[in-house]
Order: sequence, then C-alpha cells, then structure tokens
Amino acid sequence: MPSQVNRGPRQIWLALRWSLKGLRAGWRIEASFRLEAILCVILLPVGLWLGDGALEKALLAGSLLPVPAAEMLNSGIEALVDRLWPGRDEVAGRIKDMGSAAVFLLMLNVLVVWGVILGSRAW
Repeated sequence: MPSQVNRGPRQIWLALRWSLKGLRAGWRIEASFRLEAILCVILLPVGLWLGDGALEKALLAGSLLPVPAAEMLNSGIEALVDRLWPGRDEVAGRIKDMGSAAVFLLMLNVLVVWGVILGSRAW
C-alpha cells in the first residue's frame, strides 16, 4: 500500500537524522562496521585516484560502499535475532550466518572488482 505521508522537507530531515543516528550506533557498537568504514575512507580516494576513466573510478569506489551497508543490515538482523531467540537455536544461528555470508560475498566482490581492474594493468 502506498504511503499516505507527504514527503516534504521535514520528513526528509527526520529521515536523515534517523539514518545518522543509525550510523552513530553502528560506529559505537560494531567493531566490524568501524573497520569497514575506515577501509572505505582510505580506499575510496585510492580508487578514485587509480581508476582510469569514469567507469573504473565508479567501479572501484562503488564496490566499497555496499560492504558497510550490508554490515549495518547484518548487525540489525543479529540484534533482532538475539532479542527473539536469547538462547542457542539452530534457525537463529543460520540466520546470523547467512547475514555474515552476505557481507563476506560483498567483500569478495571488492576483491574481484579491484583485482580485475588493477590486475589487468599488471599483465
């Protein structure tokens, strides 16, 4: 069902505040998110510098951003699972493992994109 809420400047401002609040919580609580965010801050300008042309720059830089985004989703899923299943549970463990696997696959994507683009120059 479509939203009936008007999306004016106030709602956009509130959405921005909630997003920043989520980023602060991720930074404060999740060591993995901090590491991935720091790597993005370092590698994003490197990708823009090493990229030859707009497409390469976009691929090198753009492949980085989904990793911390997925980490935030994974952290949210893990927090929800821990709240719903406080004890050990097979399904809860599988859910958490699958979220972690999604982050891992995006990390592999970074390696593939950077390897193909930068490796092609080495050959």
